[in-house]
Amino acid sequence: MKQALLALTAATFACAAGAQAPASSNVSVYGLLDAGVQYTTNADSAKGGITRVVSGGMNTSRWGVRGTEDLGGGVKAVFNLEGGILLDTGSADGVLFKRQAYVGLENRFGRVVLGRSFTTVYDFMLAFDPMGYAPSYSWVLAGSATGVSKYGMTPSFDNLVKYQGQFGDFKVGATVGLGEQPGASANSAKYALGGVYAHGPLSLAATYERINGNTVVATGQRDETSAAHLAGAFSAGDYKISAGVRGFKLASGKAATAELRANTYWSGVAYKATPALTLTGAVYYQDIRNVAAGADADPVMLVVRAKYALSKRTDVYTTLGHVKGSHGKLVGLSRDEAGFDTEQTGLTAGIQHRF
Repeated sequence: MKQALLALTAATFACAAGAQAPASSNVSVYGLLDAGVQYTTNADSAKGGITRVVSGGMNTSRWGVRGTEDLGGGVKAVFNLEGGILLDTGSADGVLFKRQAYVGLENRFGRVVLGRSFTTVYDFMLAFDPMGYAPSYSWVLAGSATGVSKYGMTPSFDNLVKYQGQFGDFKVGATVGLGEQPGASANSAKYALGGVYAHGPLSLAATYERINGNTVVATGQRDETSAAHLAGAFSAGDYKISAGVRGFKLASGKAATAELRANTYWSGVAYKATPALTLTGAVYYQDIRNVAAGADADPVMLVVRAKYALSKRTDVYTTLGHVKGSHGKLVGLSRDEAGFDTEQTGLTAGIQHRF
């Protein structure tokens, strides 16, 4: 823990080195507004369907303010405040700046920020998800909400120190979320690191995260959740193929509680049929381990999407998804809503605008 902090602190001072005199500042307001009409089968215990307006049919709606200040000598100050929006009701999606709230420094060696932000794992895996973390149609962040655990990554850390740098074809990053527990710095601490290699049409990534719980007095141990990812993508003409795997592990600090493992696999292809029309298909699968025979859902989700660009900033889209589980277990498309049957189908038509 101390070594990680020292390394990130050193990177911070490296960014600051060479700063001479303030020059120019740049501040911008930006956002993404995404809403659609969605029909979903098996939406309650009576297995009835539901039609509703949803916020974030393709990407989560958000708004923010970000900026930079040129400090001279190749050094910049950077900041970002970003909050989520529930476009169907106009309310905030969580606290005011739930998504990001950070300030930091940047130079040719990379960027170091402090506050709340997305983790290295979140940042690096996004490019390898064919559905781009779509709220109801992607399991790269986490799987179906129906199970005991969603067996996923941790998108954001509070109290973080994050570094990211680009060196030729390689991008590297590391994030530490301080546990802030008196006398036990490892309790509630969070760690994430990763690297991406991108050259020509090929991209490869590897990431790892570990999330610590608090020490259990009775055993002297703590819960530890880890998630390791490997992913790759290849572009050829109008096609982009991507695939990845996550190995999830939960080691409990409680006595007589078994370790839990689950693997998530995904693959997809995007085809640019015309300059404006992109067709995407993807499959996601969870292999849940260390449970009694016949007790695992092992769900699989199939998704297809057509996206049409009306302009550089406005798209319309239609997405169709279907999920099915094994052994009579309940499953659902969404990462956030429980399922009520062994399968579910969803169809969303929506519009997205970026500003």
